[in-house]
Formats: sequence, structure tokens, C-alpha cells
Amino acid sequence: MKHLLLGAALGALAAASAHAQSPDEDVIVVTGTRAEGRTALESTAPVDVISAGTLENNGSTELNMALSYALPSFNFPQPSITDGTDHVRPATLRGLGPDQTLVLVNSRRRHTSALVNLGGSVGRGSSAVDLNTIPVSAIGRVEVLRDGASAQYGSDAIAGVINIGLREAREGGQVTGTFGQYSTDIPLVDQPRSASDGDTTSLSGWVGLPLGADGFLTLSAEYRDREPTNRAGPDSRQQYPSLPGGGLDPREQSFNRINHRFGLAESEALSLFANAGLPVGDTSELYGWASYQQRDGESAGFYRRAQDSRNVPAIYPDGFLPLITSDVEDLSALGGLRGDWGVWGYDFSVGYGRNELGYGVENSLNTSMGAASPTSFDAGALIYDQLTANADFQRNFDVDAFSGPLSLAVGLEYRLESYEIEAGEPASYINGGVTGPNGEILASGSQVFPGFQPSNAIDEDRDSIAAYIDMETDVTDRFTVSAAARAESYSDFGETVTGKLAARYQLTEALALRGAVSNGFRAPSLQQAYFTSTSTVFTGTPPTPVEVGTFPATSPVAAALGGEPLEAEESLNLSGGLVFAQGGLTVTVDAYAIDIDDRIVLSENLSGPDVEALLVNAGITNITSARFFINGVETETRGIDVVASYALQTDDWGDFDFTLGANFTETEVTDAPTSEVLPGVSLFARREIARFEVGQPENKLIASADWSRGPFAGFVRATRFGETIDPGSAADGSGDEELSPKTIVDAEFSADITEGLNLAFGANNVFDEYPDVTAETPSLDGTFSRIFPFSGFSPFGFSGRYIYGRVRYSW
Repeated sequence: MKHLLLGAALGALAAASAHAQSPDEDVIVVTGTRAEGRTALESTAPVDVISAGTLENNGSTELNMALSYALPSFNFPQPSITDGTDHVRPATLRGLGPDQTLVLVNSRRRHTSALVNLGGSVGRGSSAVDLNTIPVSAIGRVEVLRDGASAQYGSDAIAGVINIGLREAREGGQVTGTFGQYSTDIPLVDQPRSASDGDTTSLSGWVGLPLGADGFLTLSAEYRDREPTNRAGPDSRQQYPSLPGGGLDPREQSFNRINHRFGLAESEALSLFANAGLPVGDTSELYGWASYQQRDGESAGFYRRAQDSRNVPAIYPDGFLPLITSDVEDLSALGGLRGDWGVWGYDFSVGYGRNELGYGVENSLNTSMGAASPTSFDAGALIYDQLTANADFQRNFDVDAFSGPLSLAVGLEYRLESYEIEAGEPASYINGGVTGPNGEILASGSQVFPGFQPSNAIDEDRDSIAAYIDMETDVTDRFTVSAAARAESYSDFGETVTGKLAARYQLTEALALRGAVSNGFRAPSLQQAYFTSTSTVFTGTPPTPVEVGTFPATSPVAAALGGEPLEAEESLNLSGGLVFAQGGLTVTVDAYAIDIDDRIVLSENLSGPDVEALLVNAGITNITSARFFINGVETETRGIDVVASYALQTDDWGDFDFTLGANFTETEVTDAPTSEVLPGVSLFARREIARFEVGQPENKLIASADWSRGPFAGFVRATRFGETIDPGSAADGSGDEELSPKTIVDAEFSADITEGLNLAFGANNVFDEYPDVTAETPSLDGTFSRIFPFSGFSPFGFSGRYIYGRVRYSW
């Protein structure tokens, strides 16, 4: 903790000396408060406001990536070879889980992705909102509340809230075309090489149209096509079976040793968004929005060598690289009516969201089907949908004892959720009966990703109802107090009540103090409660089919091994900070402490004689290995956020906006569950604990300078990612990979060519920085450390320098 405090103090001094500026800090915010007219600096909790211009003026057109380089407390790693997580990559706030941040669109809850992150990445076991389903062109601004807010907004808001405000325009428009490419020198140990890949084309635009006399209809669209990147090293293993005399197959000499694909997945997406508002009478407005995205992705798995027992030489004489494809279809629609009824303001809305992730497998085979195997498979689909109805009421009371009006807000929310797993085609999961040369049973299902079996198919739902009350007032000209309470009832796990108390005191004209205390919760997602995925393997003599995989917590398998129905996570949030604003300089420092009980995690893979004995005693004879979701992990997170800003206008050199932000976070797992039926067996072992504690950067600093003069503009931004650990499986930590701090520099220059026409060019990661090379760590050196030379835990990825150009026309 002393290192955290020292780092925060240095960060605050650096911020003050840098005179940084975040230009939208004095705008009115709607996140974290239901009182009218609060600005970000006047709020009782820290709120970051990111403008549309900040999001648009980046090389990347992905919302997650843009937020990662705008918010020090927001992290977006880019793992590879992690199955579905390659396609729907999770992001985190304040070092907590991806599903512990609530995402709103225009202050209404956004539906989550159907994906459950099961690979060994940050966010393992979580299912969160896929921010990249929202095109940047549809966004007017983003507000990020960095404080627990379950009492205000409900489940998931333990780490904070991301509120995406949609663009509202009844005239004007913009079209943008961006092209970029990774141009890099890969620092491999064996064969350093240059690469030009990951070509990305993005076409986006929006147009504002009048709707009636005073209404608006804003239409947005985006098309993005990204080719894959590959940072794999050479595969030095023997690829082909030895010749009958024991010699090597001559094809070993000509074989392309870069046979894996390790990097960003291929992705093509079309996104559409419509946002509308129409006044009705003098005091009411009809409003609504609708969105649709179709996104196709392709990522790679491990290469199957020609001599691999999982290969069929008649189909792939040189081996094969199996590919996982994804077909994401995401849609949402919401309609509402808001206005005034006497002294009360009201807001009624009904919204629906749906996310479907269809899995496919290409360039693969089902080994057990032999030469008759197909090479492409439909592996099934995951589907999540959500129906939400809200009724909100707000009014102000004049109270003589207070210097300002008392804002009172009350409301109700009803939510209906469902989750489905659809089985894949039979060839993706069956055992075709073909045996090996010695009569051995061969692997079942499509290689790299066996399809969901009919026994995995589920269709589950639940509903919940919530009621809240929220009050805020200026007790004096200097003292603001807010309080909120919320009660929720879920059909599957029961009831919960949360509360929050926050205050702000203006010490001097320039300096204010603020703080909050709250308890929070996160309901177990349907994905965590019901996800199941199994594959069939054959053991024993004669061979007997058994199942291994992931099972629901309430399944007979999990119950036999100590599993129990999931309960809600519970948190206690404490925060306190200061706000300094004078002469164009603003500095905010906010410390936080977040204690979470009963965190929901994915257990270890449980196997061995003791596990099989328990299962047999429960009458389950066809399972040898299982994992399932559990409660019980307790964590303590401590951190400090520093944000500073300064604007400088000069006559000769133009206008400058300087910004500096820093986040320092430490998480400690204080308790992890052990099995009550398997004495001495940890259900959440050292490696997973380490991912919680050190799997994200211990600090992150962003410093940037934006400049404009006449028709010219540009920026330079430096982002320093602190030390990160990729935990290994060794119990003593000897296999951990330490990723040393790295600084990534981005730069862009733009010019207005004619009225409305702007050209820009720039580079992300100007100096072509990479994370530490795995194989250069002696304890980690080995075949696969050279094939996969960079860690997927790198907080800035491992793709190298990205160069781009952009043309934009506005009217």
C-alpha cells in the first residue's frame, strides 16, 4: 500500500506541474446524479467525460480501444488463442472484473454479450457488455462514473458505470474513411522479422434529419474490416512422421515454420444506429433508439502437425491450422416518453436487447470420422436477450433549511432475461467410430472447438423487479449531500438491498472535498448460472466414453463435487478525494477502497481418482473431469485516480490542451474457497488468484497535448503501463512472466483542406514498442514460448506500430 500512496503523490505532483486539461470537465453530467445542472467538477463522485472528438480522433475505430487510451483506470488487453475471447474481448475498470462495470446507453441498461470468457485471460469466467457493438459515429459523448453505484443503477455497478450518450442532431452530418496498417519489426529471439499486416479499413458516418417541427432523427453507420495480424515465432518441432528407416522426412527442410497465427483476429462488422426524439405537446417528448450489428470474426488455434494423432493425413498431409469463426448478431431497440406532469418529471421506457454468438470451425476435421470428415462445422450458438421496463419520477422540493432545492427521484425497473445454448451439427461433436492404427479411439468432435452437444442445449430465463429512491440537495452554498437506496428481487436467487451516501464540501473557491460510502451487488449472470460445454473422450480398456467440461453450479456433477446455487456478489465501496479548479487548471485526486465478498469465479478443473470416486458415489459414471462456477472469493482493492487538466491559448503558437491522468491499483485476494468434499483441494488456486492480484498493470499514466492553430491540429500522447504479471501454473510462482513497464507514444496531425474537408495521418505506438519477449526469460524458455513469444496479458497488446490515414467531410 505504501508504494501505491507514494505513486499517487508523485502522480499528483506531476499532474500539477504538467498543467493538463480535460476540456469537457465543466459540462453538465447525468451519470451519478439525478439532480439537474450538476457539472463533472460539482459531482459528489468522480465522473470522466469523453467527447465525441476524443473518440473519433484516433487510429483505432473500436470504442474499447479509444477508451483505453482516454481513461487511466480503464484497461483493454488483447489476448490471442483464447477461443471466443479473441472475438469479444473484455475490458475492465479499476482493476476489477469486466462484468463489474455497468454499461448504460442514454442512462438505460445495455444488454450483455452471450459469450462467457473461459480462456486463460483477464476476465476469465465473466460475461460483459460488448462495447464494440456500438459504432463510435453514433456517440455524442461518454460519461464514466468511477464509483460504486448499485444503489443508483442496480446490479453490476461495483466498479462504476459507463454511460454512452448518443448523438442528437436534426441537421448536419459527417462521413469518415480511415485506412491503417501495422508496420512493425517483430523482436523475435530466433527469427526477427518485419511485418505489414492487420490492414484495417473503416467507413463511417452520421446524418442529422429533422423529425417534425422540433424533433430529430440521427442515423449512424459504420463498416470496419480488419485483416489478422501474426506475431508467432517459428515452430522448431518435428512436423512429419519419421521415415521407415528412422530418418527425417525431406519436407522438414522446406516446411514453413511460421505455422501458427498469433495476434489480432480477423474481423468484419457492419453497425447501424438510429436515435430519435420528438416533442409531443408543450411538456412531453417521445424518444427512442435502435441498433444492429453483424460481425464476422476468424481466429486461429494451435497448429496440428502432420504427425499429430489428431490429424488425418489423407485430408491434411502437411498438418493444418484450425480456425474458429464467429458470427455475432447484436440488436437493440428502446422507446420511451418523458416530460412534466405538474411538479413531477416522468420518464417511461421499454427496451429490448439481444446478442447471438454463432460458432463455426473452418480448416479442421473430426479425427474420429477419418477421411470422411468434413473440414468445416457449425459448432452451435450462444444467445442472450433482455427486456427492460423503467418508470422514473423526479421533482424538486423547496426546503427552508437548505440553500438549494431537494431533488427527489423514485422509480421502478422490471427486467426479463433469457439465455440459450443451441447445439451444433452432429459432426462437430460426435465420435465417428474410426480407430487409430493400433485400434485406439480417436478424439471426438471438430478439432480446436468441439461443438455444443444436445445435452448442452439449454433455454433458461429469470426476471427481477427493483425500486429505488434517490435524493440530493445543497445543504448550504458549500455543502452538497446525496443519498440513494435500492431494493431488488430476483426470481432465481432472492432479494438484496443497497444504499449509498455521498457528500461534497467546497473548502475554498478553488478547493473542494468529496467522498462516498456505499454497498453494492452483482447478480450472477445467467451465463454463469447455466453455461455448459462438454466434450467426449474415451478411457480404459475396452474404451469407454466419458465427458469432461464445464457444468452448471446446480448440476448433479457440480453438486457431487461441492457446487451450490450461485448467490450475488456483495461489495463495500469507500471513496474520498479532492477537486482543485482555478485559472483553467483542474486537478482531481480520488482514493477508493472496494471490498467484495462472494465473487463468482470459474473453478479449477477437478479430476483424479478422488473426483471420480465422488461422482461414482453420486451415480455419475461418465464424467472424469469437471469445472463449474462458484462463489466464495473475497478481494480487497485499493487505488487512487489522479486527473489534471490545463488549457493554454497563445497568439502565435495556437491553442493547447494538456491532460495528465494516473491510476494506481492494488488488489488482494483475502480468501479463496476450498472443497468441503475434497479435503485440501482448492477450488481457486494460486494461478487464478495471481490473475486477480497482478494480472493487470499496477499503475497506468496517460499524458497528452492537443494543439490547434487555424486549419491545423494535432496531438501527442504517451501512455505508460506499469508492471503486469502473466501467472504460470507452478505452485511456487517460478513460471510467472513479468512484463516490465512500457510507454506507448501516439501522434496525429490533421489539416482542413477546404471547408468541411479534413485530412489526417498518424501512428499508434510510434516507437514500435513490444512487451518483454517470453523466450528471453530463462525459466520460461521452451518450444511454445518461442512460438508464442508475447504474453496475452500485455495491457497494450503485442501488434507493434500502427500507421493510419483518415479523410473526413463534415457539413
